[in-house]
Amino acid sequence: MSHSQDQAMKRTAFSADHELYRASVARFIADKITPHHQDWEAQGLVPRELWRAAGAAGLLLPGTPEDYGGGGGDFLHSAIVVEEIARALATGVTGFTTHSENVAPYLLEFGSEALKRQFLPGMARGDIVGSVAMTEPGAGSDLKAIRTTAVPVDGGFRLSGQKTFITNGYHADRVLVFAKTDPAAGAKGISLLWVDTRSEGFSRGRLLDKLGQKAQDTAELFFDNVFVPGDMLVGELNRGFAYGMSGLVRERLLIALRCAVALEVALQWTVDYVKQRQAFGHALVENQFIRFRLADIKAQTWATRALVDSCLQQYLQGELTPDGAAMAKLWASEATRSIDDLMQFFGGYGYMREYPIARAYTDVRPNRIYGGSSEIMREVIARAL
Repeated sequence: MSHSQDQAMKRTAFSADHELYRASVARFIADKITPHHQDWEAQGLVPRELWRAAGAAGLLLPGTPEDYGGGGGDFLHSAIVVEEIARALATGVTGFTTHSENVAPYLLEFGSEALKRQFLPGMARGDIVGSVAMTEPGAGSDLKAIRTTAVPVDGGFRLSGQKTFITNGYHADRVLVFAKTDPAAGAKGISLLWVDTRSEGFSRGRLLDKLGQKAQDTAELFFDNVFVPGDMLVGELNRGFAYGMSGLVRERLLIALRCAVALEVALQWTVDYVKQRQAFGHALVENQFIRFRLADIKAQTWATRALVDSCLQQYLQGELTPDGAAMAKLWASEATRSIDDLMQFFGGYGYMREYPIARAYTDVRPNRIYGGSSEIMREVIARAL
């Protein structure tokens, strides 16, 4: 195992076979991603060929059935990829998760047999990069407020609008677009379209300059009267809002898993650092304030791990509710606020991006925003009271 067992709670969900897969994922990240990640941060994205290498190594679509070219694994294989990317701070490839765990499940659950056969094998190989486009400049967590429209025409739809903060937006070969097909019907008038980025009228804006996750390809997308063939409708017409909601339990659980690992590894780096760093003739760990704050954070990491793994077990049994997933995401993402204190104990070095704690501080931050902000999570939980 790549993480220190003394800081991490013993976990029971994963089998020996799962742990072999975890080791192979960790090895791929250590060999193919970590040595180059700093260069990719400067460029704002990872190279396109990394996707094919990840496909060959089994990191893409690990839970998609083998019939469709996927890994044929279970949700725990998906969880492992998310966790190992988080453990290595390989934020340039968090888009692997979007591709495998957001886009592919929409096609698998709602797409026609022809769509699945045509696209999932290529996605598993990394030949096709998938993206999902919900967020707009004026509509984030409120999916009902989207303004992108798809007007039915002979043989398909004409798509017009703008999307922003789109993960994999630059590399995407295909984008799953949420659009209004019946604008008067509000939430009941949204459909899902599987759009070819080579289409006339499609364009990408600039790579967005983010506070953190700098190697992760994030872009604006523009659709100017793009023709989308009718057979590229995913699922039924005007059912997109329900489809979007159905994927949120899974998405929020994966974000919680990511945050739990991020907090554990940040704590471990800090414990290692304060044991060897001297100040005023003593190791920092001998300072009672620092020791006690680390004790609090360790208790918090254990509480986070217990909650998140409990929700993971519930998900595996088909019992995780939307408010349960919201609680996991709210708690785990808010717990990463403690990384601020951990950074403090590194002193000036903590503010240098060459130290992982500095990148963790910025790179973990958006987990409290995407997948539904903490405020939206509280609303979901409160409605279920």
